[in-house]
Amino acid sequence: MVDTVDAVVAESPEAYETMHIGFLLMPEYTLSTFSNAVSVLRMANRLSDKELYRYSVFSLDGESVVSSAGLELKLDGSLKSVDDMQVLIVCGGYNIKDHCTRETLEALRAMDKKNIPLGGICTGSYVLASAGLLDGYRSTIHWENIASMREQFPKLNISSSLFVIDRDRYTCSGGISSIDLMLNLVASIHGHQLVQQISEQFTCDRVRTEKDPQRAPLQYLMGASQPRLVDAVTLMEANIEEPLSLDEVAEYVGISRRQLERLFNRYLHCAPSRYYLELRLSRARLLLLQTSIPVIDVAISCGFSTAPHFSKCYSDLYGKPPSSERRALS
Repeated sequence: MVDTVDAVVAESPEAYETMHIGFLLMPEYTLSTFSNAVSVLRMANRLSDKELYRYSVFSLDGESVVSSAGLELKLDGSLKSVDDMQVLIVCGGYNIKDHCTRETLEALRAMDKKNIPLGGICTGSYVLASAGLLDGYRSTIHWENIASMREQFPKLNISSSLFVIDRDRYTCSGGISSIDLMLNLVASIHGHQLVQQISEQFTCDRVRTEKDPQRAPLQYLMGASQPRLVDAVTLMEANIEEPLSLDEVAEYVGISRRQLERLFNRYLHCAPSRYYLELRLSRARLLLLQTSIPVIDVAISCGFSTAPHFSKCYSDLYGKPPSSERRALS
């Protein structure tokens, strides 16, 4: 979970009573992703019995915008009519490329010049990228759009995480991940206790972090151009309890080990050994959180021969040992 968001909290939370967060609705935006984000802010106000957050809804010109579900919301005006926002979040959805008008991109660049932190939920990240506002930042987008996003913006650091908070940029992949993004934002400002209460109201079993990946088919992340890479990852996923060596993986998919390493480094931005390790640790985490299997059995089922080695690898990735993860769940 994110501990600080310096761009938003330049001073202590007591420096202002209410944070104003604006939502820019793009045509065909995803209603559920937007409503999930707003619900976290509403619940924060309710549970604290204070207006910690004020949220407003805008379109570029103040005219009504139809969501992908065919519904319209009452808007608070045009984007240009607001001058007191502390965060602006772009809400994307279907056919986002068709809705990235020059006027929209210029309006977002103007917001950036005012030093207003910017976010994108669902495909809102594409709008920010098109405006050049994700250059030099880590970001994410819905898994259906990752391959095309990487192709169009090859220099961007695009992650397959649920959400990413990088300084004054906040992006999430869509769906219920906007809950996770906003919970982590609230935690950075008003603490983990409030977030835990919000999570319980939403019947969430835990607050997910940036280290939680999107559950997406790799072929969508890569497109159809890298079948050997998809085959290699599929092979790894099928051999968790008894991991294969990299030489074996390369031989099975019909390439050299050096070619395998080049594919992983270029398209997944890590070594194949690291990817395989994180794949096994991700499986272990699910078992720790969703079952009562003893920790040592979890370690063995995910290809670790000793508990100390498993604990060290787990702690290095998730910042806590497996035993603490299990206790926190209890």
